[in-house]
Amino acid sequence: MMDSLRGQNLLDLGELSRSALIEVLDTAESFVEVNRRVVKKVPALKGRVVASLFFEESTRTRLSFETAAKRLSADVLSLAVASSSVKKGESLKDTIATIEALGIDAVVMRHRSSGAAVQVARFVPHVRVINAGDGLHQHPTQGLLDAFTLRSVLAERRGERGRDTGAELFAGLRVLIVGDIRHSRVARSDVDAYVGLGATVSLAAPGTLLPEGVEEWPVDVVDDFDESLARADVIGVLRLQHERGTGAFVPSLSEFTATHGLTAARVARLSPETIIMHPGPMNRGVEIDASVADSPASVITRQVANGVPVRMAVLYLSVAGGEGAW
Repeated sequence: MMDSLRGQNLLDLGELSRSALIEVLDTAESFVEVNRRVVKKVPALKGRVVASLFFEESTRTRLSFETAAKRLSADVLSLAVASSSVKKGESLKDTIATIEALGIDAVVMRHRSSGAAVQVARFVPHVRVINAGDGLHQHPTQGLLDAFTLRSVLAERRGERGRDTGAELFAGLRVLIVGDIRHSRVARSDVDAYVGLGATVSLAAPGTLLPEGVEEWPVDVVDDFDESLARADVIGVLRLQHERGTGAFVPSLSEFTATHGLTAARVARLSPETIIMHPGPMNRGVEIDASVADSPASVITRQVANGVPVRMAVLYLSVAGGEGAW
């Protein structure tokens, strides 16, 4: 387990110790201030080249990473997969070899196959690899930004700055994750982040949307979603992933909403202190009501905004080793 991300790849949040998680969150807090400036740019990665390789469609993650790299003054090389040699059958190894020949310092990669980022790290051991989502495996920076958002909200409620609070804000915190957990790499990374920081995590989903081997996760699986809502301090909602075949795992969308949707009626019974999260994109009216997504309890827009400083922190620590002026 890594005690620091400095000079290391970010492939799996389960590889980071509590101190390493806090290191990233504290560094991200510093970059929040940078993003409030009129000139939102620092020279931390000046002269470095970051390759953005997205073999799966993405909007939030790709734009967030590319914005983060540019605000650190890195040169960004973005691969348009739709018009690349990948469409002609080029292997991942050959694609990486081609990109490497251009003199890159880091690869930010999303891929449909679990373990793809690990493979790339083996292909180019001298290049830092940041996993932006691989199959059903992991989405490390989403887990980090969710934890960062949650820590910031909790710190504000306690009148603290959100920095140098360590993991004590998570001690005793009860997080309930609900939705399509079977197909969710976000669920896996969120569990690693929250449990790693000291929270207690429960999962709620129809049996068909629970992953195989979930009994080995450091979580509780609840049978009664409505009953478990009353005990949750934080509710993390996950979307039904139609592109991964979710429709074959539920009788109908309306039935899923009736049993596991975060509806306005359910939220009306919650404590006003309950925090509602969603990594996006949302299926409004399915896993979450539109009124709930836009309610004061929701921190969904904050999650999106926090993507840039968190990814700046990851790139700064991983690629620059946490050194250099900024």
